[in-house]
Amino acid sequence: MNTDTRRVLLVDAFTDEPLAGNAAGVVPDAAGLSEASMQAIARELGASETAFVLPVENQDEDADRRLRFFTPTREIDLCGHATVAAHAHLHEVGDLDADTTTTATNAGAVDVDVESDGTVWMHQTFESVEPVTPDYDRLGGALGIDPEALKDVGADLAPAVASTGLRYLLLPVNFLEHLSGADPDHEAIEALSEEFDLTGVYAFTFDTLESESTLHGRMFAPAAGIPEDPVTGTASGACAAYLRYVDAFEGETPSTLRFEQGHFVDRPGYVDVEFVDDADAEGAAGAAGDRDHGLRVGGRAVTALDGEVTVPAPDDGGDDIIEA
Repeated sequence: MNTDTRRVLLVDAFTDEPLAGNAAGVVPDAAGLSEASMQAIARELGASETAFVLPVENQDEDADRRLRFFTPTREIDLCGHATVAAHAHLHEVGDLDADTTTTATNAGAVDVDVESDGTVWMHQTFESVEPVTPDYDRLGGALGIDPEALKDVGADLAPAVASTGLRYLLLPVNFLEHLSGADPDHEAIEALSEEFDLTGVYAFTFDTLESESTLHGRMFAPAAGIPEDPVTGTASGACAAYLRYVDAFEGETPSTLRFEQGHFVDRPGYVDVEFVDDADAEGAAGAAGDRDHGLRVGGRAVTALDGEVTVPAPDDGGDDIIEA
């Protein structure tokens, strides 16, 4: 049997400690792998998402590389923590200098800044912030949170669907004790995801575990095969865009925010968010695809597992993983 062996890693993003943050699979050389093989490798690794590093295609002439992302069950267009993980690894092994680089994804080109200490920043653009008319009983039931904990803060911060590449329902919660005690109904969240075309639901509170943090978030995406994501870069960007759009800081939105996440699934991590323009919130939110209006999310990453996986070669007619 002809086989093909590839290097695979598990890289923990948004942390500088192994076995914390959000684990992403990384295949640093995925050239020539079929889509079925990539899906099988992602299933074998079992991370919420695996990033496959590929050469650019004809339509990606302005990009330096292409990334494709697979959950254990399907391909998705974009993943923040896997983007950070892949670029952190490429920098660590000397394949990527500290610089700004452009990476092609199914969601479009993404600018990525890599700093000399290994910190990776992923740029996002304000695509949309859409306030929704809240049904607090339904939302509370979906999250397993007392609806009053949502109504209490909803008078000032109403729920909204926001996107900086992927769509999330943003739900403010009054206190950390209510967010920490959430008991989500995954079928109800899947129904919300289908109705509003969501990647997931991001619930957050300004009541934090650490004084340096802006907020504490939890993200549930059962429709994407992720009951709860430990630390979510794309949702953090969407939440920052939302906070600016609704003027959550009453005219003085900090240029840098710090989001904590993952503590209640024993994977603590931290996402730094920086706004990279001076546009007002409403103008930025309406400037879909305009890279002058946006933000960047970033953090460190550390390799937790480095090994090889063996797949049948393309001419063997199979795509199942046979050894890892």
